[in-house]
Amino acid sequence: MKRVKAVIIGPGNIGTDLMIKMIKNPQNMQLAAVVGIDAASEGLAMARSLGIATTLDGIEGLKKLACYPEIGIAFDATSAYAHKAHDAVLRADGINVVDLTPAAIGPFTVPSVNMDAHLSESNVNMVTCGGQATIPMVAAVSRVAKVHYAEIVASVSSRSAGPGTRANIDEFTRTTARAIEQVGGATRGKAIIILNPAEPPMIMRDTVFTLSENADQAAIRASVEAMVATVQAYVPGYRLKQEVQFERFGDNSRLRIPGMGEFTGIKTSIYLEVEGAGDYLPCYSGNLDIMTAAAKATGELIAMRRMTAAAELP
Repeated sequence: MKRVKAVIIGPGNIGTDLMIKMIKNPQNMQLAAVVGIDAASEGLAMARSLGIATTLDGIEGLKKLACYPEIGIAFDATSAYAHKAHDAVLRADGINVVDLTPAAIGPFTVPSVNMDAHLSESNVNMVTCGGQATIPMVAAVSRVAKVHYAEIVASVSSRSAGPGTRANIDEFTRTTARAIEQVGGATRGKAIIILNPAEPPMIMRDTVFTLSENADQAAIRASVEAMVATVQAYVPGYRLKQEVQFERFGDNSRLRIPGMGEFTGIKTSIYLEVEGAGDYLPCYSGNLDIMTAAAKATGELIAMRRMTAAAELP
């Protein structure tokens, strides 16, 4: 079947990394265009050198490209603010939208947790880099025991945080916290991001704390390890930094959670490291790699769905 044509809007760090992934392993999609607004953009220059259609005129420029009527999927790697305008135009023209911004117009999608749940939606949101890394761990605990509270801390190198990431810090924390609850299964979620200026740059590190009902610790550990293997299928550099740790709170040891009262149950601590594939930026930029890898995996399934639907037409 003919591959679905796709466009990337926003050729910054994330958009360019996604572009290289799509070119290296196209599967069900063919990258037809890259859209930007900055004449000095390295990503746009790279796309032009590879023979891919480009425009400096944003979404209006995209609509004027000869390939636009054939576009089936658009990946938006701009900003939460810009995405709202892009989404209205793209969906009106029947284009499926994969949102890599924290705009969260469409349902949250984390491939290892709910890959197939929203493929019929016209817009899906990839949460955030911290969400893609940590929500699978919250979900892994949730499928064993009820999680009352989950808190994640995403630490990334300041070098791998471009202007788009920096401009969306507030959206990052709010969007990630909501997705921890809606996708991860926690009753209450909290997200923190740290931009670390260390030299040499550090690899993305993530810490996940959950407070859950009492359950077998071996079952939780096995669920976490199985989920790590699932994520590694599309992000090979995703791994546990150390063994899962537990602390039990009961009659003789209680924990008070502001706004939730006293807690009895199990605190699970999970420590992760995400090493990037080095497709565009250095391997320490695992925060970019997990985002683009998740978006590509989702896009491939959406493309297959469109291809199958087209083949069934008389």
